[in-house]
Order: sequence, then structure tokens, then C-alpha cells
Amino acid sequence: MDLSTRYMGLALKNPLVASASPLTGNLDSIRQLEDAGAAAIVMPSLFQEEIEAGEARYHALTTAYDDSWPEAATNFPVMTAEKLAPHHYLDLVRRASAATSIPVIASLNGITDDGWIDYAKWIEQAGAQGLELNVYFIPADIAMTGHEVEQRYLDILRAVRAAVSIPVSVKLSPYFSSIGHMAVALQEAGADGLVLFNRFYQPDFDIVNLKVVTDLRLSEPNEIRLPLLWLAVLAGRVKASLAAATGVTTPDEIVKYLLAGADVVMTTSSLLRQGVGHIAVLLAGLEAWLSAREFASVGQMRGIMSQRKIKDPQAFERTNYLKILQGYRVDYTNRRG
Repeated sequence: MDLSTRYMGLALKNPLVASASPLTGNLDSIRQLEDAGAAAIVMPSLFQEEIEAGEARYHALTTAYDDSWPEAATNFPVMTAEKLAPHHYLDLVRRASAATSIPVIASLNGITDDGWIDYAKWIEQAGAQGLELNVYFIPADIAMTGHEVEQRYLDILRAVRAAVSIPVSVKLSPYFSSIGHMAVALQEAGADGLVLFNRFYQPDFDIVNLKVVTDLRLSEPNEIRLPLLWLAVLAGRVKASLAAATGVTTPDEIVKYLLAGADVVMTTSSLLRQGVGHIAVLLAGLEAWLSAREFASVGQMRGIMSQRKIKDPQAFERTNYLKILQGYRVDYTNRRG
């Protein structure tokens, strides 16, 4: 059975990628992910503000007593430009790339133009085989226009694309007014891959203590429908590689995403719930599905249910909306009153 695929020009042994999580931020677990069958890993995001906040704290400590006791500065280690760089992250990129045979894709979240460019260069120099731009941006400024939001993504991509030669993907927001148009614009701006979708973490309210609650909820299989729709619409219409990144729990979600046209399927939540060994379960399920339907490869089934190839392309559009509403039936037999 041939499970091989390509993502951003990278040859992968299968379509299953371990996406950003604590598991991909540790060399031992990265090795375990490779041994379990992961075809590539996406490291946790490097956040520019975290690095610069640490630098600011160090600067504050080392300069606090300059006027009183200049010799006190000798109690702190000398920080060179190299040491001020995100050396822990870059060191993990180096070690992971050297210790594994699968592609190591770094992830970056910047806050300034210089930050996006500088950190992207450092990541490439450290040996990453690809870079995912995690433009985690919620336009809470109600004066900001949709065009300005889109332009921000495009400007970041163009700046990074001009600075590095490794493949670059963009993690898309699901909230653009025209996702298809934005996908084409990103491809034309140099994106080698598009990841559908970035999962923004919405707050909740603690109504007893009147506090905003921010917690992490792992994704569920019912969340695949939105990315499934847009993967099916984009497949065959954009040249950039397509990655699905939400709601994978069982082999069924992998099969659906591939049928829609995804080149790779990324998972985090299932591995955090089930452990690294769950990769083997997911791959075995994919192989069983292919074998039962006499597909010899992933390439044969990829995209056969995309909008371009399905017999009824209107199933993805407005004309199907009325059918869905008319087709719903309420069971009144078990209702009271």
C-alpha cells in the first residue's frame, strides 16, 4: 500500500503529520512520534513577544543598579547577540533535524516586521525543512477593515518569503469574508502550503466570580465540517499544498479530509488524548479503508470528493441549503406536551 504524499514540495511517507503541541516540543517525544509513524512534525510556535519579554526582564535586572553599584553587573552572565536569540528553540530545531529522518517544520508567530524576518532566518539557519506562519491575529479593533486584515497576512508572507528559501505555509483563519480569494492571494504571494484552519481559542465567562476564563479545549470530530468544505472547494483550484488541521480523532476523519483533497492531515488532540502510539492506529485504519475499496495508494483517492470532481458540485453551495432544511424531520413521538 502506497501511503506517500507530498507537502510543500517535501516528500512524506504518509499523510499524517503531528502538529504543534507539547509532544513536538521535546526531542524524546519527537523521536517517539517518528517511530510511531508520523511523516513530519510541526514544532510549537516560537512567539516573538515571549523572547523579547525575556530579554526585557534580563535588561531590567542588569541595569537596575547601574548608577549605584556598577560592579553588580558582573554578577550576571554576558549576553551576546547569539544568546539573546531564541537559542533554546533553535537548538531544538537543530537537534530534532539531526536526530530524525522526517521533516521538521518550525512554526513562527511574530509581532513586528523585523521579528517575522529575523526569526524566520534564524529558523532556516537552524536546519528546519519548512516554516509554518502562525498569524494568530484577532482584529479586535473595530475600525480595522477586512482589506487591512487580509493585507497584514499578505505583507507578513511576502516579507518572510523574501527572507528564506525553505518552504513556507500559512495557517489560515476561518473568518475571512472570501476564503477562496484569500487562498489564491496567499498562493500568489508565495505560500507553498495552506493549513485549514487556525483554531482560535475563545474565552468563556465564570459567572460566579465574574472573570474571563481562558482554557484549552481539545478539538472534536464534529469540528471537521468547516475545513472539509473549504478543502473540497480549494482542491485542484490552488497550486499550494493543502493541510487539514482540525478534529482528527479516528481514521474516518483522515479519510474524509483526503477525499476532500488534503495533501496531509495534521493531528494534535488525538495524540494528547490517546498517546503517541495512536498514530499507528490512525495509519492502520487508513490502510484498511484503502484496501477494502481496492485503492492502491493515497494518490488514487485524494480529492475524488472535491467540488471539482464530485457529480453534484452544488452539494457544497447555496442550492443545497434548502434541501437540508426541507429534509430535516422532527420526531414528535417522544416530545411532551
